[in-house]
Amino acid sequence: MPEPISQPWWKYGHVWLVISGPLVVVVAAVVTAWIAFSQQDPVLAQDYYRQGVNINKTLAAQGSLAPAMQGRNHAATPAGAVLQK
Repeated sequence: MPEPISQPWWKYGHVWLVISGPLVVVVAAVVTAWIAFSQQDPVLAQDYYRQGVNINKTLAAQGSLAPAMQGRNHAATPAGAVLQK
């Protein structure tokens, strides 16, 4: 009986299947690291809380705060529709 012919490791498909899993993870980690280090994080203002309080005061002074149900219904109204009171 003849001996089976051995092939190099790269000619077996299951080897590439085993290698491809960790390789995909490494590529995803490199892409994630590149995104994280290439974009600058936004910086909050030192007085962000005071600015938010002032915005809320301005909105309350305008009297434009609608009740939640009315605001939700108005947001779902098609453009150009006439609202009746």
